[in-house]
Amino acid sequence: MTQTLRDCTGEFLKLAEERFKRLQGDAAGDLSELVNPLKDTLQRFEQQVNRVEVDRAGAYQSLTTEVRKLEQEARKLSTALSSPTARGRWGEIQLRRVVEIAGMIENCDFSEQATIQGGDSRFRPDLIIRLPNDKQIVVDSKVPLTAYLAACETSDEAVRSAKLAEHARQIRGHLKSLGTKAYANQLPCSPEFVVAFLPGEIFFSAALQADPDLLEYGVENNVILATPTTLIALLKAVAHGWNQEKVARGAQEIRKLGAELYERIATFSSHYQQVGKSLQNAQNAYDKGRQSMESRLLVTARKFEELGVATSAGAIPEALSLDFGVDDESGSDAGRGGENAIARGA
Repeated sequence: MTQTLRDCTGEFLKLAEERFKRLQGDAAGDLSELVNPLKDTLQRFEQQVNRVEVDRAGAYQSLTTEVRKLEQEARKLSTALSSPTARGRWGEIQLRRVVEIAGMIENCDFSEQATIQGGDSRFRPDLIIRLPNDKQIVVDSKVPLTAYLAACETSDEAVRSAKLAEHARQIRGHLKSLGTKAYANQLPCSPEFVVAFLPGEIFFSAALQADPDLLEYGVENNVILATPTTLIALLKAVAHGWNQEKVARGAQEIRKLGAELYERIATFSSHYQQVGKSLQNAQNAYDKGRQSMESRLLVTARKFEELGVATSAGAIPEALSLDFGVDDESGSDAGRGGENAIARGA
């Protein structure tokens, strides 16, 4: 019994093992059919990721190169602007560019680097804007920017804040200096303010952020802070004023020409009236002569015809009666009367 049980158990295990192997083979085939497409997809995805990574590395390298170049150019600009002469020249170039954008060069209503003699001192504004009626506005672009440039070069936030505060103090000091120059006293036709030009919006916003009362302080010293945007608006308004001035001058010239034309027409009418009167006098003299000839000469001359005295000239024609149609008071119809008389004579 025990041997039989062992034989059955062995046979059962053998059959179970064979069945399990067959099931395992079938499952491996099914699993392979499921996994192989996924494996192919993962391989393609990996290849695509590798290509993207290569492209990203190249783009990052190119971006890094461009950033380094930009840093070098910014460093060069910062170094160049650290020189007062270069910084002043850059401000003048920005100022000229603003004037060009506003279209004021065509009107020739500005004068760069003019020198003003004021007592023992000589002032040299960067721009004098000419207004209609011989008025002028002074523009200065020598605003100090050293503190702001130093703030841009540092990475320490505390140092940066201190430099921006110093930038605001420098601009406040420059506003006070411009106010004491009193350009309005040197230019009698200048308004009671001078424009302080900042060559960039960022300089203005940084200073105003550090010192919110900067605009009010400038107004108190008769100095107006202007960025390129606000100065262009000011110059556009001035250009509009010049256009209106040209229109007004054109209207005055038209009025002058109209008055001159009216005077010439009156003079011509007077001369033409004299011509009419002369024609009228000539007509009166002609009529008197014709009447005298009819009553005195032709009456006697025709008696020769009655006596049979004939000549090769034929009969004596009658004198023509002329009518020039001249008005006794104005003589304005002299031309038309003369034409009518010529027509009748023809």
